[in-house]
Amino acid sequence: MSASSEFSIIKQYFEHITDTRHDVVVGIGDDCALLQCPTAQQLAVSIDTLVEGIHFFRDVDPEHLGHKSLAVGLSDLAAMGATPAWFTLALTLPDVNSTWLAAFSKGLAELAKLHHIALVGGDTTQGPLTITIQVHGFVNARQAMRRDGANRGDGVYVTGSVGDAGAALALKQQTLASSALSTQELQFLYQRLERPTPRVEIGKKLVGIASAAIDISDGLVADLGHILQKSGVGAHIELDRLPYSHALSRFTAQREQLALYSGDDYELCYTAPPEHVAWIQEQLKGQCTRIGIITDDRGIVFTRDQQLIELTGTGYEHFSHKC
Repeated sequence: MSASSEFSIIKQYFEHITDTRHDVVVGIGDDCALLQCPTAQQLAVSIDTLVEGIHFFRDVDPEHLGHKSLAVGLSDLAAMGATPAWFTLALTLPDVNSTWLAAFSKGLAELAKLHHIALVGGDTTQGPLTITIQVHGFVNARQAMRRDGANRGDGVYVTGSVGDAGAALALKQQTLASSALSTQELQFLYQRLERPTPRVEIGKKLVGIASAAIDISDGLVADLGHILQKSGVGAHIELDRLPYSHALSRFTAQREQLALYSGDDYELCYTAPPEHVAWIQEQLKGQCTRIGIITDDRGIVFTRDQQLIELTGTGYEHFSHKC
């Protein structure tokens, strides 16, 4: 890709797609962005790369892909309780396709404007379709939610419903049959896979409430396991409490495995002390579900109908799945 092509792509499709922020001193158009960090706050930074054929299908709607490319990073900020501020984009393209670029930038811009996050720089080059976005956000100093704060007696919670994105992937890979679903239910599951909702506002509300948090990108069991490992604790999970969407509930035989082990939901899994139960019930009513409790043991113990259950399975692992 020539330098002139690179600059024209940036100017036409990305230079002015996001809101103007007062803390962006210099944005796109110079060697570096110059950004003003607020006092008494810490900078939260996360980066994700999506590769065609590994993280998304080749025929995915580019507008949906633009949305998801930013959503996965915003979800990381949500898990820390951070307020989104800026992001950078590195885009590798096999060729210059104006229709694809217009749709991709539209999906990206709509989500960016929703969260008032500004695109402040990046790079474009030629090669296999690859999208890398780095997000930056602010959180009050020493108040960020981390993975190492869970304590015995804390409740274990998840936002929204889990397993939907995994079901959509299985439907696309034809390992799950769609005959049980209505058109509306099928569209809902695909939406959950291709246009996830980062729980930024919930994350900000949980600052000072949650003792630990993580976003569910690799599966509930795998990601909760990261909290347990970092905190040096265990968990007791009540399988009867897992929150299923109406669409996922159609798959009676598979829904539990999908909810526990499939990734890409981008919901939050967090722990909170018992004294915050009333606050959670009042402030997050209908937005999250208590599914268990933190224990002194190691690992996760599952029960169903108050009976001990042994489960086996793994979360999503990079390089082990292809679209």
